[in-house]
Amino acid sequence: MKSSLRLLPLLLLAMLVLGLVVPAAAQDTGMMMNGDLMAYTAGGCDYGGEIETIEAVDAQTVRFTLCFPDPAFPSKVAFTSFAISPSEHLEATGGGGPELFQNPVGTGPYMLSNWDLGNEIVLARNDSYWGEMAIEPTVIFRWNAEAAARLVELQSGNVDGIDNPAPDAFDVIANDSELALYERPGLNVFYLGMNNSIAPFDNPLVRQAISYAIDKQRIVDNFYPEGSIAASQFMPPSLFGFTEEVEELAYDPDMARQLLEESGLELPLEVTLNYRDVVRGYLPQPGIVGQDIQAQLAEVGINATIEVVESGTFLDMADRGELGLYLLGWGADYPDATNFLDYHFGAGSSAQFGDKFDEITDPLSRAGQLADPDERYPIYVEANTAIRDLVPMVPIAHGASATAFSADIAGAHASPLGNEAFSVMEDPDDDDIIWMQNGEPAGIYCADESDGESLRVCEQIMEPLLAYEVAGTAVVPALASEYTANENGTEWTFTLREGVTFHDGSTLDANDVVMSYAVQWDAANPLHIGRDGSFTYFSGFFASFLNPPATE
Repeated sequence: MKSSLRLLPLLLLAMLVLGLVVPAAAQDTGMMMNGDLMAYTAGGCDYGGEIETIEAVDAQTVRFTLCFPDPAFPSKVAFTSFAISPSEHLEATGGGGPELFQNPVGTGPYMLSNWDLGNEIVLARNDSYWGEMAIEPTVIFRWNAEAAARLVELQSGNVDGIDNPAPDAFDVIANDSELALYERPGLNVFYLGMNNSIAPFDNPLVRQAISYAIDKQRIVDNFYPEGSIAASQFMPPSLFGFTEEVEELAYDPDMARQLLEESGLELPLEVTLNYRDVVRGYLPQPGIVGQDIQAQLAEVGINATIEVVESGTFLDMADRGELGLYLLGWGADYPDATNFLDYHFGAGSSAQFGDKFDEITDPLSRAGQLADPDERYPIYVEANTAIRDLVPMVPIAHGASATAFSADIAGAHASPLGNEAFSVMEDPDDDDIIWMQNGEPAGIYCADESDGESLRVCEQIMEPLLAYEVAGTAVVPALASEYTANENGTEWTFTLREGVTFHDGSTLDANDVVMSYAVQWDAANPLHIGRDGSFTYFSGFFASFLNPPATE
């Protein structure tokens, strides 16, 4: 067994060859070495991001120095995209390629056994796991885009659990003694996105008209399960950050027509409406909902041609700002406004809505640095008002959803965050849990993925410093046994567990943590490659990349 500290001479040599490491005295930013210990620094905070320095204090201690306080920092660190990989594996794969995004190496209760592309993913129990051992020796992931087909597979006993049964199947499952339904709260939002850098959505009157044109309640009543609600804001009303005094642009097709006339554009408008044909808790029937929105837009003078895009390609295009009008949504990663608002509309958010608005980014930056809810709330009133008036998207629904399992599966559950833990489940009749979800992961190096189908697989294999409790939202220790923060919340120190090994046999140490973060953080890092190179969660959570690529 080799630790990554013992491999540091070879690691350092490799990074010198790649140009990743230069002597500390010769640089202001990037990787530095203090003996065998790594540190990565931005050399200050002028670059616009949240993190200033990540350093290995010793083999079992990592310190993050932030540019400003972030009360949500533990919740962000607990997210799957910030799981720790062995630095050797990142190096050996060059930071990308199938050997990385189809063959992750983690510390989790399961390890990848086989990915039969297009068919299934098989995970095997990690018998060297540092924590409580997984109950079943095997977990198998399969997928089918049709909710009815997933239910048939469950009813026939071919699978043990399914995600997102159709709305009309809830009662069927609840009334079947052989099955069990586990409902999720609607900690999500379904929205109609618009990119303001693509005509005609660069015209604010068009965006406002589209907001007035959508009858949200009609969509919820016709196509969503019981417990779903029409959205008046991007934030679900059950989470902090929802501000009830900010009234929505309510359904008013006459106002929509008037604004389109005032836009000065030739009517009817001809646009393309994109979506991916994948069921989500926030969008249980994408095709039918897409057609209904198409019909509603036609009523006010917007002819939308529907184009369905493959799921992984769709998400990549949205992140790159290549879609003008599209259906997308979001489920909570952690229960705070920063997860919804900052990720989508903050300074570090992706290009999916086009150019950013200071009227939105400035209050979000201020609110995210405060811990007192009473101080934060009026700032979110300001931000939600700007989001409503500038209309980067139209929030439509907060969808109820569920998982369903065979009734005899012990430990079955639905997570409010969509990160079900299969290690706690037991099938009394077989040595495996077979799970069927909506789609195949695009990749499972989840530093560079944003889709729930990918993240759920990663969560069985990979582990961050912290984690979320099973079937809950509270942050709990994971690879870090404990952590502390200084008084003003700008310095966070994590103590790693002793003796944790990766699936390849190498030992977890602080340098693995520094490297796992650094390859995401620094866009100029030669290992900042991934599957498509977006690393959307990092900039969304931490405001900016270091050395971000130039924008046109």
